Amino acid sequence: MSVFALLDPAVHLAHGAVSALAQLLPTALAIVLFTVCVRLALHPLARAAARGEKTRLRLAPQVTELNRKHKGKPEKLQAALTELYRAEKASPLAGCLPMLVQIPFFSVMYRLFTTPNDLLGHTVLGVPLGLHVSSAHGPAQLAVFGLLYAALAAVGYAGFRRARRTMAAATTPTPGGALMPYLSFGTVLFAALVPLAAGLYLLTTTAWTTAERAWLHRDAAVPALVQAA
Repeated sequence: MSVFALLDPAVHLAHGAVSALAQLLPTALAIVLFTVCVRLALHPLARAAARGEKTRLRLAPQVTELNRKHKGKPEKLQAALTELYRAEKASPLAGCLPMLVQIPFFSVMYRLFTTPNDLLGHTVLGVPLGLHVSSAHGPAQLAVFGLLYAALAAVGYAGFRRARRTMAAATTPTPGGALMPYLSFGTVLFAALVPLAAGLYLLTTTAWTTAERAWLHRDAAVPALVQAA
């Protein structure tokens, strides 16, 4: 049995919710609205992750100094880091755990929109929601996929610029960090491998993520040089 099959009960519930919305709205809009509702429900986790990320950034200079001070002494370093986070009433994992909790929700959404079901037989601008771009015929269908990929690329560019600003503001370099901003365009490539319905989900959730991060980190300092780029 596939690991994803364990999600089938949750996928069934999600299917019922989207189907109910599709009684009132076009199915494509029902997918968008359902995705927005799920992301809205997960917003408290995103806020917790943002707080954890801000704490890590604030403590980064002290962590760097402790690493320098206790270089080659892992036990003393660990004790010092534990004391630092205890004094700050924070955890180095505070920003990571909320994001890990979201993975099952996203897995359910992915399975819903990539597993054959009646929702994928509906259309948007005449294109079946279950259609892959490799099976698209004619300029009309290709245009719909083109608009989707263009919108994903625009959202990816916004994420790319924010990632560059975040890296420029970081006090310590991240291994492989120069390539990290370009991962923002990964959703465009991924969308080319999944049906149109999953592409709409990707566009909605990545746009939400980009806007949400911009809002939650709106008070972060931005280097003038990068801001003007």
